[in-house]
Amino acid sequence: MKILLSNDDGFAAAGLSELYQHISTMADCVVVAPDRDCSGLSSSITLDRPLRVTEHDNGFISIDGTPADCVHLALNGLMDKLPDRVISGINLGANLGDDVLYSGTVGAAMEGRFMSKCALALSVCGRDKSNLESAGRVVKRLFSVLDRLDVPKGTVLNINIPACDFGDIRGMKVTRLGHRERPAPPVKVVDPRGKAAYWVAKVGRELDAGEGTDFHAIANNYISITPLQYDQTHHGTLSQVGKWLGVNL
Repeated sequence: MKILLSNDDGFAAAGLSELYQHISTMADCVVVAPDRDCSGLSSSITLDRPLRVTEHDNGFISIDGTPADCVHLALNGLMDKLPDRVISGINLGANLGDDVLYSGTVGAAMEGRFMSKCALALSVCGRDKSNLESAGRVVKRLFSVLDRLDVPKGTVLNINIPACDFGDIRGMKVTRLGHRERPAPPVKVVDPRGKAAYWVAKVGRELDAGEGTDFHAIANNYISITPLQYDQTHHGTLSQVGKWLGVNL
C-alpha cells in the first residue's frame, strides 16, 4: 500500500515525524508538506505564483505553498503512482467543531478525497509534544484496521486524540461536529507609524458540546472520529429555496 503523508505544521514538525515513524513500518510512505507552518489555511491553493519544490536529506519533500497545494501537487505531478490514501497530521492542537472550516490539516486531507481509500486528518488535542507518542500509538492501531472500513468515496475521517497518556484513553467514539460561539473581537494594535492593525482573537467558546459531539468525546478522554464530506450542500433546505424562487420579484 502506498500512502501520501502531509500536514499544515510544516515538513519539519514533530507530529509529521511521529506519523511517518509509525505508518512507514506498515506502508510505503511519501511525505510532501509545506515548508513552514501553514495553520488556518484550510483548502486554499496558490494561484498567483509558481510553487517551488525542495527534496530534503531524509526524503521528505517540502513545497512553498499551502497544505492543499502540497497534496494537489503530489497527486497531480510529483508522484509516479497515485497513493491509496492521504493522511494529514499529526497536528499539535485540536480540530473540533467549527475548526474544520479553517484547518489546514483537514484541508490537506480533503484534497485526498479522490483516492480509492478515505483520507484521514489527525490531531492531538494539546500543544505539548510529549502527547505525540501516545497519539502515534493510537494512529498505528487505527491504521492496522482501516481496510475493514467501508465508507462512500470522498469521505474524510477527522480524528482527534485526547492529550493524555495512552493508558488514560477510554476508547473511541463516532461523533458529529460540535459548534462554537462567535469568536472574540479582533485585538486592535497601532504600529509605530500610527497605523492600525488587528490580531485575530481566540476561537469562540463551546456552544454545542453535548453528548455525541466531538467536543464531548475529547472532554471525556475518548478518541473522536467524525466522518466529513466535501459536499457542503444544505440538502434540507433545497425545497424551501425552490419555493422561494417561485415568488414574484
